[in-house]
Amino acid sequence: MTDNPEMPSLEEDQSQFVKNSVLYKEFLAERAEILKHKWIESEKAGRDIGFEKALLDWIMRHRSNWRDRRRKEARTEKSAS
Repeated sequence: MTDNPEMPSLEEDQSQFVKNSVLYKEFLAERAEILKHKWIESEKAGRDIGFEKALLDWIMRHRSNWRDRRRKEARTEKSAS
């Protein structure tokens, strides 16, 4: 079996599928919010609080409101289309 440079490999297809998936995009958006929260809370503390602490704190304090807002924005975008 020879590689055809014009045809993407199965791994490239799968990788592209994952990158285009809604689930992966939501994961990246949530991760960005956690990193932003980590930065803000680390600045307040005067030291790096670490990802795990930021993650748990963000989940407890902000996740449900963030998800609700994302859902509302998605519905608004859908209805505007």
